[in-house]
Amino acid sequence: MSSPLRVVIAEDNYLVREGTRRLLEDSAEVDVAAVGSADELIDAVERLRPDAVLTDIRMPPGHRTQGIEAAHAIRASHPQGGVVVLSQHADEAYAFQLFRHGTAGLAYLLKERVGDLEELLRALKEVVAGRSVIDSQIVELLVAHRARVADSPVSRLSPRELEVLSEMAQGKTNGAIGAALVLSESAVEKHVNAIFSKLGLSEEPHVHRRVAAVLTYLRDMPRAQTSA
Repeated sequence: MSSPLRVVIAEDNYLVREGTRRLLEDSAEVDVAAVGSADELIDAVERLRPDAVLTDIRMPPGHRTQGIEAAHAIRASHPQGGVVVLSQHADEAYAFQLFRHGTAGLAYLLKERVGDLEELLRALKEVVAGRSVIDSQIVELLVAHRARVADSPVSRLSPRELEVLSEMAQGKTNGAIGAALVLSESAVEKHVNAIFSKLGLSEEPHVHRRVAAVLTYLRDMPRAQTSA
């Protein structure tokens, strides 16, 4: 009989945390420790060296993407350990953030899967083996996003033009964009005009081309990239 997996659960909701702990412990396949914040998770991993971590995305203190940040930190310092990240909602931006450095040893599941012991155990075993798991609903979102981006005029932009448009999306002037990208203001203006041309934004009195370009970018590019 193989040894139980050593798992640390990170979840700030007490009922969810203890319910998940009990579910996994009752399987007799997992030894569980549980914590309530991202900081406690990092500390527990250093002390206990678990085989895998099961963490919510939104964790104290910021309740934003602390779970994803912790996942990256854990994989960097303990590459032999796997991380399963749980999200309340299907969100392609979280997937892009989680897998931006690679997929090995990482899983992204919806929180509703917590009640499915077989699915949860499978995900934990897969990440421990260095593989990855992505919830089917997230896969559908990513496929839809890829199709949307492929059909978007944004896909016609060069890497430098994308950088300029990303800075523009932050509300920066041409001068500020030039300072951020180490470009002259005239070079930025040329890139901006090329962006307008490729996005099909002609000069019209009732259309603000800069706003229209940013809206196209925010609609068709991953939110993870625009907020990085």
